[in-house]
Amino acid sequence: MAHTRFDPITLEILWTRLVSIVDEAAANYVRTAFSTLVQESNDFAVVLTDAQGRSLAQSTKSIPSFIGTLPRTVGHFLDRFPANTLKPGDVLITNDPWLGTGHLPDISIAMPLFHKRKLVAFAAVTSHMPDIGGRTWNAGIRELFEEGLQIPPLKLIEAGRINETAVAFIRQNVRVPELTMGDVWAEVACCHCIGEGLINLIEEAGVEVAALAKEVQRRSENAMRAAIEAIPDGVYRSRVENDVGLEESLVAECRMTVKGSNMAIDYTGSTRQLPRAINSVPAYTFAYTCFGVKAVLSPDLPNNDGSYRPITTWAPEGTIFNPRYPAACTTRGMAGQLLPPAVMLALAEAIPDRIQGCPGSPQCSMMLSGEHRGRGYALINFASGSMGGGPRRDGVSTVSFPSNVANVPMEVSESLLPIRVLRRERREGSGGAGKYRGGDGQRVEFEFLGETPGVASILMNRLNHPAAGVLGGKEGATGCAYLNGKPRLPSEHWVLNKGDRVMLETPGGGGYGAP
Repeated sequence: MAHTRFDPITLEILWTRLVSIVDEAAANYVRTAFSTLVQESNDFAVVLTDAQGRSLAQSTKSIPSFIGTLPRTVGHFLDRFPANTLKPGDVLITNDPWLGTGHLPDISIAMPLFHKRKLVAFAAVTSHMPDIGGRTWNAGIRELFEEGLQIPPLKLIEAGRINETAVAFIRQNVRVPELTMGDVWAEVACCHCIGEGLINLIEEAGVEVAALAKEVQRRSENAMRAAIEAIPDGVYRSRVENDVGLEESLVAECRMTVKGSNMAIDYTGSTRQLPRAINSVPAYTFAYTCFGVKAVLSPDLPNNDGSYRPITTWAPEGTIFNPRYPAACTTRGMAGQLLPPAVMLALAEAIPDRIQGCPGSPQCSMMLSGEHRGRGYALINFASGSMGGGPRRDGVSTVSFPSNVANVPMEVSESLLPIRVLRRERREGSGGAGKYRGGDGQRVEFEFLGETPGVASILMNRLNHPAAGVLGGKEGATGCAYLNGKPRLPSEHWVLNKGDRVMLETPGGGGYGAP
């Protein structure tokens, strides 16, 4: 007989087993994927949802935004393909920004899981692909149609039969089809791994997935509500400003209303939707808002649908946090990753012992593409900034926050690209002063060795607006990008010729408390 009620010990065992299933599948994805974005940079997430698409378990090393967006993608798949039309062997695919992670380079895959021909759950993966065609990602892009191939929700595999037309369309539209489709098929294999693990658990433990999901989500919701209730009722505000080298800076106006166990966050007053690739769709806005709330209030609480139920977000349509289609959005992290700092600054007065200065790291990276020795290449290398100082220690240097992508090792970059890395070092003193200093950014410099020109797409923020400190802490240093020793705006594509030198200086984090 299936378990429908759970004592604390049984619940802990089953919950740990679910996380282990998803983590094992994620490890298999890393081993089977083709690109450095998965193998080195951790730019993906794996999620198990219940039959309604509500998140139940996630891989331990997941990107925070993907954790919040991927279950919503499963829900959109169900809108397009109702549960009663799905069959064993179906695999669903999309990269629609408004239905997924907020930009085209992320391809999301979901597989319905059946036990005794009954739909019991979904396995889902989303991952940043090596390439999706179009112009390589850059903040200066003006509309979605420049950004690459759009894949509407469709069946990549139907009842075990591969949709060869869809595969051909993807391969024809990307610069590195072997790498891109290699990662897509690795996503499919990852979903199969989750399915095998879940069915084994159902048969070994006699567990009913719907009942287990309901219990885990209920407990998580109650814990989050208790954490919100501990904050005094009221309205809390903050303003975070950033820039990416464009004519207009980015402003996140945060108005947080706490009432009992509910938290509503309103971004009215934030920057209008821009004709640039930095707009954050509502799902991405919600995901990074929830990450900020959870990181402050209950960092040890398991991530699942229950964790997010007490939180609502809203932004007026036509603003940077709720753009109208077909707004450009490929570098949406430039805006969306301002939201966790906005949440923290809003709560500075209420819970000063849990927040930190603004990070200097949102979305610092470079994509290099071209052809070398008869083969095409396209590789993204992250150049992380830093975290802000916190209530008990200095900010961590040269790490990605609020995302958690990793830097690609220099040796890997040199082996895959026509470049010679000249230096990669900590940018000493770039963190803001404070009782606890902000973390330092980094300095990366390389020489281009390609016999034919290459294209560099650089994402760099805080060129004019440094990361703010909190509670008297000082601001960090601004960032800068150089071509052959001269500062140059990163909000345009750079054509590199043999011998050109590129240097990136990433921003420092804000300090915490008066120095």
